Amino acid sequence: MSRLTHHADWPAIRSDVPVSPADERRVEEILSQLTLEEKVGQMIQPELAELTPQDVRDYHIGSALNGAGIWPDGNRQASRGDWVKTVDAFWEAADSAYEGRPFRIPFMWATDAVHGHNNVRGATIFPHNIGLGAARDPDLLCRIGAATAREIAATGMDWTFAPTVTTPRDRRWGRYFEGYAEDPEVVHEYASAMVRGLQGEAGGTADDTRVVACVKHWVADGGTADGADRGTARCPEDLVRNIHAVGFFSGLRAGAQSVMVSFSSWENAANYDHSPDTGPAYNHKIHGSRYLITDVLKGRMGFDGIVISDWDAHAEVAGCTAGDAGYAINAGIDVLMVAGRSAWQSVHRTTCEHVRAGRIPAGRIDDAVRRVLRVKARAGLWDKPRPRERSLATRTDVLGCAEHRALAREAVRKSLVLLKHRQGVLPLSRSARVLVTGSGADDIQKQVGGWTLTWQGNDVTLDDLPGATTLAQAVRSVVGEANCTVDPDLSTADPAGYDVALMVLGEDSYAEMRGTIKPWGTLSYAGLKRSYARDLETLRRLRARGTTVVTVFFGGRPLYLTEEINLSDAFVAAWLPGTEAGGITDVLFRAEDGSTGYDFQGRLGSSWPRTARSHAVNRIPPHIPGYRVPDEEQAPEGEHEPLFPFGHGLSMSDASPEQPLPLDTFRDETPVPPVTGPLEVRGGEGSGFVHRIGGHNTWSRPQISFDEPTEVLVLRIEPLREADRPHALALRFKGHPAFLYAQFASGLPADLRGYAEAGASVEFEVRVFEAPSGPLLLACHDDYPAQPAVDISATLADLPTGEWSTVTVPVESLRAIGSDLRHVDVPFMLYTDGTARLDVGRVRWVPRDTPRAD
Repeated sequence: MSRLTHHADWPAIRSDVPVSPADERRVEEILSQLTLEEKVGQMIQPELAELTPQDVRDYHIGSALNGAGIWPDGNRQASRGDWVKTVDAFWEAADSAYEGRPFRIPFMWATDAVHGHNNVRGATIFPHNIGLGAARDPDLLCRIGAATAREIAATGMDWTFAPTVTTPRDRRWGRYFEGYAEDPEVVHEYASAMVRGLQGEAGGTADDTRVVACVKHWVADGGTADGADRGTARCPEDLVRNIHAVGFFSGLRAGAQSVMVSFSSWENAANYDHSPDTGPAYNHKIHGSRYLITDVLKGRMGFDGIVISDWDAHAEVAGCTAGDAGYAINAGIDVLMVAGRSAWQSVHRTTCEHVRAGRIPAGRIDDAVRRVLRVKARAGLWDKPRPRERSLATRTDVLGCAEHRALAREAVRKSLVLLKHRQGVLPLSRSARVLVTGSGADDIQKQVGGWTLTWQGNDVTLDDLPGATTLAQAVRSVVGEANCTVDPDLSTADPAGYDVALMVLGEDSYAEMRGTIKPWGTLSYAGLKRSYARDLETLRRLRARGTTVVTVFFGGRPLYLTEEINLSDAFVAAWLPGTEAGGITDVLFRAEDGSTGYDFQGRLGSSWPRTARSHAVNRIPPHIPGYRVPDEEQAPEGEHEPLFPFGHGLSMSDASPEQPLPLDTFRDETPVPPVTGPLEVRGGEGSGFVHRIGGHNTWSRPQISFDEPTEVLVLRIEPLREADRPHALALRFKGHPAFLYAQFASGLPADLRGYAEAGASVEFEVRVFEAPSGPLLLACHDDYPAQPAVDISATLADLPTGEWSTVTVPVESLRAIGSDLRHVDVPFMLYTDGTARLDVGRVRWVPRDTPRAD
């Protein structure tokens, strides 16, 4: 039986944080004295890299944020003191902005502290939510929330965009690990626990050791079709309410003072166009949903805190642009997270223009600012001293302290799920000779996952995470240097010389967008990347040698790993445990006195897939009467019956059946389609392709215009308009991770295996003015670095400067490095982290022996 109640309608939520008449009087008094420009300033939240203290004075900006990969002065090793100094400077600027007025409005600093204070060097890094969900321990969540709040407060900050209370239902989603479980009951229980930890009990945010919490992302981002990031949910409203909203119910009841809206869409008749007579038709983006934001969240549920947008998400709403958020504001957004400097300044200007013209009611602005001031009052910001004088900001013994790291280690122990165990294998002896192998053996990136110091977490090192311990290091500390050999590729060690092989495999670090598996992809671990396939081959070699194998899996979602499990004597899902790998060895090895020590207690929060195509199989929610599996999901029966169901997990006293688990034998036997000629990949009307830009802080992947320049943080593109090359583009890569790509306009992939069979090459015209400062890669997909690419920087550097040349890359070379030619949605992409200046003309896939065009 479920402890959840089925809600036939949206419930009224009574928050544990009461309305304060004194706060309300203060808010109304200040609101009545603000100019329109000052009010709009409270509604805009730029990020650190695009904001100065003088901007805060000039525009009366009410809050700012730092996202992953954004630090004071761009220094990833910025200290706690550097952060306090930075936040304090903005606080001071806001304070001085109202000099001479009979009131002041305090500044509020926000951060993405989603698994600890993960953007700050030296902070405690806790397991990601998927692991915490397996622990089934709400008290643990509350303690983690309190510890995280203390570390945030120690850097002078006020607000965190956590917890994520999504209910993820498709394992292909690149943000799956941000959810606690597929089951809404776990999410419901955990959301309130984390909010209480971050904010304290009722009114606790006024304590300067606590911070404002934010439940996100409103709503149903875990229910999109195909697990698409920023995709579309089509499930009935009853399921939106009873599966995807339950974490918000409990989080808001516990007093969460802010809600962040989802990038995703919800296609449903209830999600109406609030301004059907103006502008383009509403495109169902939730950032533009007056129904879900105003009618439901603020109206029926009674939420009186801040509704904040996600990063530049208003720009994806029909009728809005990066610099104009009018439609989203009218839908009910109170604070707009706008990254770029020119964009937030434009939002400020256009919002004021909309109000003066009557397109945004003045009352809508007052509602937004009233909510901002109310939350600042409840957080005690009028009474707290400036950041550098707060109780924890003056201390050096809070960030990453031993107490918090011990808590993180406890969380790791409790999150481990034992999926297979041959009786007697575990726990391991502390005197065992241990071979640590596999791609994750000594890889801190695989342990910590995305949202760790940087957005994707795929470039962090142990130097970025002082005090962190990889699993290999943790094993050495248990058995000693002499008894531990680390050989990730099994290239030198002889397994015969060891008592046990600890096989550590796992997904490379990723976050949103780059971690999503395409709709045509599968959950097969070994099929996702060549490096993952090498892990499977290593396991086969170990099994062939008769070695006892204990496998530990790092990953942000359950994957199809049946052969890997069969090849192991014990198999442990460790999820994304963070920096404290000692929590893993605490359980794998006996205690110092020879006893078992800690046993496994983790239980699956998500069903484990039986087949590589069982991507959206979930527990039937028992609290929903007459439940019908929505079209976006798969019924947990027949071929998709879970290999291990929700709630599964062994203890060391349990033994797995001796017979091997059944393998998925499905094979796609689609014949290779014939090639009829070159594939022309070029811009312009009717070409069949759209050209886009992606990369660092370029979240919306803007489409390139062939009529006027396109410029974003990472790249400038300008059409050349040369008579013989009508669709040529001038590219200037600016030194940030950036990629330019051409995608089939349909968004659907094409089977291009025939081009490899026909000996084809990817051929493009190029004129180099400034050679790449680092690797410049060519690929045939849009999710670099998740998939392989060919470095062409040396080829470009050798070309004559300022002259048109033709570069050719054999399609076979792309296939040889692991490119999936069966499903190509992007036949041409250029990517670099460095600088370069070059022009690109005609692009095409050309079969061998194709006559050259004049």
